[in-house]
Amino acid sequence: MKLGTPGFVPARLTEAREVRGLTAASLAEKTHVSRQSLSHYEKGRSTPSSKVLERIAEAVELPVGYFTRPMESYTRGTIFYRSMSSATKTARNRALRRLDWIKWIGRYVTEFVDIPKSDFPDLCLPNDPLQLSDRIIDDAAIGLRKHWGLRMDPISNVVLLLENKGAVVSRDKLGAQTLDSLSEVVREEDRTYVLIGTDKGTPARWRFDAAHELGHIMLHANVDPAFMAKSVNHSLIENQAHRFAASFLLPLESFGDELFGVSLDAFLALKPRWKTSIAMMIRRARDAGFLSPQAERGLWVNYARRGWRRGEPFDDVLEVEEPRLLRSSFDLLLSNGLQTSSDVVSALDLPNTDIEALGGLPPGFLSSFIRLNLKMLDSQLRTLDTDVALNQRPAPIVPLSRHRNKGSERRI
Repeated sequence: MKLGTPGFVPARLTEAREVRGLTAASLAEKTHVSRQSLSHYEKGRSTPSSKVLERIAEAVELPVGYFTRPMESYTRGTIFYRSMSSATKTARNRALRRLDWIKWIGRYVTEFVDIPKSDFPDLCLPNDPLQLSDRIIDDAAIGLRKHWGLRMDPISNVVLLLENKGAVVSRDKLGAQTLDSLSEVVREEDRTYVLIGTDKGTPARWRFDAAHELGHIMLHANVDPAFMAKSVNHSLIENQAHRFAASFLLPLESFGDELFGVSLDAFLALKPRWKTSIAMMIRRARDAGFLSPQAERGLWVNYARRGWRRGEPFDDVLEVEEPRLLRSSFDLLLSNGLQTSSDVVSALDLPNTDIEALGGLPPGFLSSFIRLNLKMLDSQLRTLDTDVALNQRPAPIVPLSRHRNKGSERRI
C-alpha cells in the first residue's frame, strides 16, 4: 500500500463523511479529490497525502488528528430508532455516527468521574416481539415504575430519570425530519446511550421521545437483531415502544382517575401536570377503552378545527428536559483541575462545537472556561425546579479517587 499519511485510519474517513451527512460524491466535490481516490482511502488501499488530508479535514470540519485515532473495539448493540420508515440511510448513518461520538465522550468523562450505575432491570419479557401483547407491555411499564420506586404520579423529568438510572443522554440536531431519536445498549459497558433529535418537536414530544427509547430498551434489548433489521417489523417495534411510553407516562391508576371526562378541555386541563401532548392523551384514552371509535374521530376533528395540529396550548411554556449528566461531568473535571479545556479537545479529537453540542454545554464553554466555579455554572444552566419528585434529583457525580490517563496513574 502506498503510504501518504502514517497512521491514517480508513474507517475514520467513512465515519467523518457520514457524520456530516455527505455522500462520497459531495465530499469529492468539496475537496477536489476524485471519488475513486476517496474510495481507496476508505477501503484502506491507499492513504491521502498530508495536504489532501488537510483539505478533507477542513471539508468535514474535524481536526487532522481525528483521522489517525484508532477505532474503538467493542461489540455494537442493537440500534433502536424512533423514526419514520422513510428515513434515508444517509440520515440514519449520520445519527448513528453522532451517537458513536456521544459514547466516545461518555467513555472519556468516566475516566475521571463516577456516574450512576446502570439500573435497567430485566423484566423477563418474551424475546420475540410477536409475543408482546398490549397487556404485557402495560404491565412492564408499571413494573418498571415499581422497580424504580416511583409512585403513579406524573414523572417530573424523564431525561433526568434516565440519567439517574445510568443512561447517557444527549440532545442534538439529527439533520432529518424523519428521525426523532435513537438509542443503544452497550452490553460490554453495561451502559445505555440515548440521543434525542431536536430538529422538530416540542417539550412534550421530546419527553415522549425519551420515554419511547426507554420502551425500546426495556422491551427489545434481547430481541434477535435479525428481527430488528427487517423493515417489515418496523411498525410493530415502533408501536410497542409507543405503547410502553404512554403506559409509563400516563398510568391509568392515577391518570384515569384524574380524567374527569373524555373531551379536549379535559385533556387540556391535565397537560401542564402530566406534561404530555393532548394528542398522546387521546391515544392513551383510546387504548384504555375510554373512547369509542366514533368518539375518537370526533375528538380528532375538533382537535384539527382548533388548529392544534400546528401547535397545542402550553407547548411554549412547558420546560425542555435538558440532559445534565455530561455537562455536570465536564464541569466537575474542569473545575477540579482534572483536565483543562485543551486536554478535553486533544483527547477527543473533536471540534469544540461538537463536544459542546453533544455534551449539553453552552456555546463557547470550552474556549472560555477559566476555572468557573460550580455555583456560577449551575446558575447559568439551571433548568429544573429544586423541588422534584422521588428519584428525580440529579444523581451525585463525583471524581474518581484514582484515574488513568495515557497510561499513567494519578491520585486525586
